[in-house]
Amino acid sequence: MSVDQATVRRIAHLARIAVTDAEVPHLQNELNAILAFVEQLDEVNVDGIEPMTSVTPMAMKKRQDEITDGALADKVTGNAPATEDHFFIVPKVVE
Repeated sequence: MSVDQATVRRIAHLARIAVTDAEVPHLQNELNAILAFVEQLDEVNVDGIEPMTSVTPMAMKKRQDEITDGALADKVTGNAPATEDHFFIVPKVVE
């Protein structure tokens, strides 16, 4: 696939990037190089290869999914000027 100058201008317009006429050929070469690299990656056989989460094989650390209140309610509301049953009390602003 190859990108022409009209496509470069269209991409710049969509990206809201100001591109001068002098910059268009350079950007055209850059985009064509990127697309050539992507086409080269398409040639790699990846059949039977599992997706990776890291470059080194490792098991993700997991914790038990337990619902708790965090046991921090006193610390969270400790500096509040007014609280009631672990809730912040704020002045009424809407009548």
